[in-house]
Order: sequence, then C-alpha cells, then structure tokens
Amino acid sequence: SLDFEGMITALQKDAQPGSMVLLHACAHNPTGVDPSEEQWRQIAKVMQERQLVPLMDSAYQGYASGSLDKDAFAIRLFVSLGFELFLCQSFAKNLGLYGERIGMLHVVCNTRDQAEAVLSQLKLVIRPMYSSPPKHGAEIVQKILGNEGRFQAWQQELASMASRILEVRHALRQGLEQKGTPGTWNHITDQIGMFSFTGLTTAQCERLITVHHIYLLKSGRISLAGLNKANIQYMIDSVDEVVRFSASASPVSKL
Repeated sequence: SLDFEGMITALQKDAQPGSMVLLHACAHNPTGVDPSEEQWRQIAKVMQERQLVPLMDSAYQGYASGSLDKDAFAIRLFVSLGFELFLCQSFAKNLGLYGERIGMLHVVCNTRDQAEAVLSQLKLVIRPMYSSPPKHGAEIVQKILGNEGRFQAWQQELASMASRILEVRHALRQGLEQKGTPGTWNHITDQIGMFSFTGLTTAQCERLITVHHIYLLKSGRISLAGLNKANIQYMIDSVDEVVRFSASASPVSKL
C-alpha cells in the first residue's frame, strides 16, 4: 500500500524548493499502487506550496483503467493548477510499439519566451545524442491518433486489454483465496496496471522459478500480461505450493 503520510512528509520537509519530483501518472511501475484522486489533489497542493517541479511519467494511459481520460487525471490536474512541468509519454505499451520505443517529452511552460528557451536547450541535448529520431513509430501513432475511426477502434481495443488484466487480477486473487493459500491477497486487485508485487519472498520466487518454471523477479514482481485463462490455475496452484512449502520449511522456534 502507499505510505501516503510518508510521501507528503518527504515533500514537505525533505524536498527543497526547485527540486524535481518524479511522479507516475497512472499504473505505478513496478508497484501498481496509485494515489487516489483526492490524494493527487493533496500532492499537488503540497508541491505548489513547496515550489516543486513535477516530472511525470505516463507509460500506461488507457491501459490502467481502460479509460484515457481517467488515467490522465493527475496530468490534467497539475496543468489546470498552473504547474510548469515535464511529462514523459510513451506509446510502447498502450499501442504495442515496443520495437519502436515511441514516446515524447512534453514541457509545459507558462509563457512563450520560456517555451522557446526550453526548446533551445532541448535541441542542444538532442543534437549530440540522436539528432533525428526514427520516424516509423511516430508515423504509426499519427495514423491512429489522427484518424477518428482508427482512434475510436484503438480506444475500444485498449479498454479490452485493460479489462483482461483486471480479470486476471480478480481470478488470481479469487483462486488463491478459495484454495486457502496462507496470507492475504487483496493487494493483487488493489493494485493496477500490467505489473504486480505479489508479496512473495525471495525464497518463494526462487522455488517458483526452479520447480514450477514460472519466471519473475526475485522481488516478487510479475507481469500479469503473461497470465490467461489457460494458465491461471497453474499459477494459482504453484503459488499455493511455494507458500505452503516455505511455511513447512521454516524452523520451529523452541522456547
């Protein structure tokens, strides 16, 4: 869960005016834990008071909730409050353009003079790095976003994909709870987006990999996109086995 009080305290007491704060606009990677809309308002209020600069990362718009508008709430909130901010936007996930790695950097400025000054600095950074980016991914994005029919079709497909991930989350939690797998599993559906912190220990993750051939990070982070109706029960049974195995292998305390 989000340590919201700790976050606010850090922004109020530790961050110095002018500091840049990295914020994930939706579907926080890797935790899948997002602030509520009311919490976003409080974050914005504190950042405005402390004169902090938002650097927002938006890689899952529409792929988190299924709604482009809902997933843009935080970004639009900060812009409406008059923030000058940086927004890193990626289409790799929500348009399936991993091979193209298409994205962009938006810089919101309050005046034309500021915008021109920022653009001149960005050009100085870009020139020695890549000068002219590949255009293939950008052409695909333009064809989809620039045509109303294709844009609507994309939104429908995006909502379908987001819904599938939500269904996987529900099935995984329900299956573990119905099996009586030790522990609490509500965090699986409390989180959002492609990834989930399962809460499994390093030893449990290692057993999932070596015994059940389910591959995940040893932090317990998994990609839910790899689960479907055909393999979800195997995942449930495997998680149940490693959790019970680790419990039985734990040494008994002798008082």
